[in-house]
Amino acid sequence: MKYLIAPSLLASNFLKLEEEVMMVNDSVADWLHFDVMDGRFVPNISFGFPLLDAVAKVSEKPVDVHLMIEEPEKYIERFTSAGAASISIHYEATSHVHRAIQIMKESGVKAGIAINPHTPVSLLDDVLEDLDLVLIMSVNPGFGGQKFIYRTLEKIRSLKESIIRRNLDTKIEVDGGIGLQNAEAVLSSGADILVAGSSVFRAENPTETIRRLKSIDMDTIMV
Repeated sequence: MKYLIAPSLLASNFLKLEEEVMMVNDSVADWLHFDVMDGRFVPNISFGFPLLDAVAKVSEKPVDVHLMIEEPEKYIERFTSAGAASISIHYEATSHVHRAIQIMKESGVKAGIAINPHTPVSLLDDVLEDLDLVLIMSVNPGFGGQKFIYRTLEKIRSLKESIIRRNLDTKIEVDGGIGLQNAEAVLSSGADILVAGSSVFRAENPTETIRRLKSIDMDTIMV
């Protein structure tokens, strides 16, 4: 699988949200990333069900939902019905990780687990084979526009080694501070999906930035 690009709507111009979604539709992006924050698990509040209902109706890209909320298992089915194609919940946000994964599977969405910068990837060993993707946070979750934490590259490499060793098809998604300045390093470490927010939506030409992020020559990258 060639790597995927998922622009993050959190960094878009909320006054022109439909235009921003249409821009992503017309670009070579693969997914549209949709962040949900509850003001409890992270110190911010963002999108909810009504907005996802609206966005999913106009998005031609699969909507990739990242739940930064406590007790996410309570809301998986509702986000699925609102239009999520994939959902990632935080390992740190629930005491019932395996149960939540099963709910995602039964709901028909790609099942993902997200981990904060301080959380070791080894904690996912018992559920890795059940996951469609692991979302590694390369910034502390809750706000856009933060600087990439370069220690993340070691975590990506470690997780990739586990996936290959166990002959799994689990994809690695990386979110936070991703742009043209570090996308190749992230991909060379083993990432499969890049979430890009500020670097896309605040660029002078967002469509061209997406194109450049998508056109990195993988043949020159040693994973």
